[in-house]
Amino acid sequence: MPWNNPKAPVQGYAPRGLDVDSKGIVWTVLSSGHFASFDRSKCKGPLNGPTAATGQQCPEGWTLYPFPGPNYKGAVENGSAESVYYDFVDRFDMLGAGKDIPIATGNLSEGLLVLVDGKFMTLRVPYPMGFYAKGLDGRIDNPQGGWKGKGIYTPIATRAPFHMEGGKGTTSKLVKFQMRPDPLAN
Repeated sequence: MPWNNPKAPVQGYAPRGLDVDSKGIVWTVLSSGHFASFDRSKCKGPLNGPTAATGQQCPEGWTLYPFPGPNYKGAVENGSAESVYYDFVDRFDMLGAGKDIPIATGNLSEGLLVLVDGKFMTLRVPYPMGFYAKGLDGRIDNPQGGWKGKGIYTPIATRAPFHMEGGKGTTSKLVKFQMRPDPLAN
């Protein structure tokens, strides 16, 4: 992790969750407000030996993408104030945004943060208010079903669900995300 490393072009810290795409790229969300990828093939120096235990032997392998949204006032090393909890790599195009697309659960944005070609796309949940995704996974129900036969699932979960829209008695819910190939797709 490129933290307090003068050789690193950017600084990031505190990974939360991890997934790997089909090319072996490691993806993780950072408490510093970044989506981070690590590509071992970009490493120039040795990856073993006494310095390997520090985790600082390959700063060039890291790429950090600041999450969308505001940052903390005066923050220098944070990418965003976004509080991301988990990430998932859609290796099989279950969402419909493409293969090997990394997705993060954006709590402050109340949606999913999908990284496509280095740019974020936010999939918001308009109802109920207070969408806090705490996990993420995909499923293909019908391989021949096109966009209707697959999807990404995430729970709405919080430690105090009674504060969500609906009030007392409100429980967690499961939300399915799908993207049509075009707005008129049937």
